[in-house]
Amino acid sequence: MAPPFRADHVGSFLRPERLREARQKFFAHEISAEALRAVEDECIREVVKKQEEVGLKGITDGEFRRTYFHVDFLEKLDGVEVRYGEFSSSFRKDDGTQVGFKPPTMHVESKIKHARSIQGADFDFLKGAVTKTPKVCIPAPSMLHFRGGREAISAQVYPRMEDFYDDLTAAYRDEVNDLAKRGLRYLQLDDTNLAYLCDPAIRERTKARGDDPDALVRLYCKLVNDAIKDRPKDMVVSVHLCRGNFKSAWVAQGGYEPVAEILLNEMKIDGFFLEYDDERSGDFAPLRFAPKGPTIVLGLMSSKQAAVESKDEVKRRIEEAARYVPLEQCALSHQCGFSSTAHGNDLTEADQWKKLARCVEVASEVWGGV
Repeated sequence: MAPPFRADHVGSFLRPERLREARQKFFAHEISAEALRAVEDECIREVVKKQEEVGLKGITDGEFRRTYFHVDFLEKLDGVEVRYGEFSSSFRKDDGTQVGFKPPTMHVESKIKHARSIQGADFDFLKGAVTKTPKVCIPAPSMLHFRGGREAISAQVYPRMEDFYDDLTAAYRDEVNDLAKRGLRYLQLDDTNLAYLCDPAIRERTKARGDDPDALVRLYCKLVNDAIKDRPKDMVVSVHLCRGNFKSAWVAQGGYEPVAEILLNEMKIDGFFLEYDDERSGDFAPLRFAPKGPTIVLGLMSSKQAAVESKDEVKRRIEEAARYVPLEQCALSHQCGFSSTAHGNDLTEADQWKKLARCVEVASEVWGGV
């Protein structure tokens, strides 16, 4: 089976303690970049081996070279400036606990350009370490727009937003083409914004700042389409939607109904990783809009909780989803990565691998193989 696989995963894994320590020493100027990369290489080889041993076929580097799933990529585009401490984001746990977090914000202060390969060397290393299919995860283009909107894009540099979008997607095409030449055939774009636009409160705040939520959904679909339009025909591209994933806390809630028809039909990709781990994600009815073709990867299992889901419960929910989209068009994953930022979610590495083994086990029993 081509990717997305019946048992798949979103990409990030909990960082081993020695990797955390090495990164701390690097940022404290106690070790060199070369010394840090040597530790990263060692840890990536280990996480690759564990993924393959547990039965996964799409293999990532765990995002072990990043602090944030999106910033580390976007800041390498010419024109992007990262700022810290501008605002606080309201992350919440299921028990109502507030988790304080001031995520970095990105501003565009000069023309966006792809001056150098961003993931190339990292992919080359991953490709050499796997025996299965290497998978690279990068942030969707919308991640450079939604949080700050027009105010984060210099009006002097880009008086017309259309020119910004053109430069942004051109930069993405350059990166995708570079990765394609190196042999990448499984690419995932990570997008929180399309899931945030399912949240009634966030939709209202979006309207208050002067943006039309439905127009943004169409725009973000177009940005993805334009970013990948030159990809090889045998490159599989998927998109993962996320409602926030930081230290087992979340930001947004609300079912997919507000975005599903546009998203599933206007974004021309091969797979949708959709969060469906709890009631915050709503029911499966929006899947009725799914066209034939793209794989719907059901994020029914939680990367936020240590408890391993029962096989019967996961199978029951797969059956519910299959009322709206054919079973043969579906796959299974956790709703998000285990460590979207280097901080990680509230579970252990042992918990992480038990949960992934259960994902593979259920997928094998439902579809007869992964």
